[in-house]
Amino acid sequence: MSAHLKKRSLVLAGHDTSVALEREFWSVLELLATRHHQPLAQIVTQVDAGRAPEQSLASALRVHALEWLRAQTQAAAQIKDEAGRHKDTPQDAH
Repeated sequence: MSAHLKKRSLVLAGHDTSVALEREFWSVLELLATRHHQPLAQIVTQVDAGRAPEQSLASALRVHALEWLRAQTQAAAQIKDEAGRHKDTPQDAH
């Protein structure tokens, strides 16, 4: 295993499974689990259940982490855009 990968052992569907990912991906997946109030193992189980048979679990987890980050970035940009529009909108004087 490459030095830049961190290996974790999990139980998925009753089976011991090991997954090696870069620390940065584990960090994102941990943040995702925290934000969703779910254990990391539950997130991994959901990703495992939804992946295509030809896709490795490590690949599916990397893609899931990237898609979640992309969604967070888009949501933050939308909030910023909306805040900017409200700032530029004249307020009614009552």
